[in-house]
Amino acid sequence: MLVLGLTGGIASGKSTLSQHLANDKDISIVDADKIAREIVYPGKPAYKKIVQYFGPKIPNLVSEDGSLDRHNLGNYVFQNKAELGVLNGITHPQVRWEMFKEMIWAYLSFKRIVLLDVPLLFEAKMGNICGSIIVVTSDHDLKMERLRSRNPELSPEECESRINAQMSEGEKSALADVTIANNGTKEEFGNKIDIVISTLKPSKWWTMLSLFPLIGGLSAIYYLLQRRRHMNQIKNKAKET
Repeated sequence: MLVLGLTGGIASGKSTLSQHLANDKDISIVDADKIAREIVYPGKPAYKKIVQYFGPKIPNLVSEDGSLDRHNLGNYVFQNKAELGVLNGITHPQVRWEMFKEMIWAYLSFKRIVLLDVPLLFEAKMGNICGSIIVVTSDHDLKMERLRSRNPELSPEECESRINAQMSEGEKSALADVTIANNGTKEEFGNKIDIVISTLKPSKWWTMLSLFPLIGGLSAIYYLLQRRRHMNQIKNKAKET
């Protein structure tokens, strides 16, 4: 089974890519955003830590129904990178644990690919467990248009703040194995996705063989060594510049 990382800037088209692959029976999709929403439901450990730390700093952090006001929380942390780091420190460990459980289930379900849809894949140091990584990019104006359409409550300044708070697409592309530009039609984007996935998808016999512990372990080591070699090449190029 190939662990395939998926990341990209906000409103670049990651969700569109995941939706395009949702009906592929050979692929299991692990959505970090969905998990991140679930772990902050009222009463959850992450919810309690967030309210305890951010409650005194953010007015109306908790809505009338007891849920977190994600809009207020987002506005605050995206304007303060140190506080964003605190929030990530609370949520990331629990998100990783839930993702790990879904990955194990995908492995036991004979999936050929488990797609990790993680906006902060590199920031959360999760690229190290991926055999390959896809980065979705998009022009700035298109991202602004999509973000404002998706979140009409955000002002242009707030949209800019959220885009700028993330690692740049250039940095992400340098760390990835494949970059897919999403600047055209949905059909064009879908065609690009199909070409990439058909190239990366392991064969059925290799997927079956990887269920044996020894072969599965060797396969994992192979992919991790390939990823480490790729990262070392990037570091060496950076030193030369």
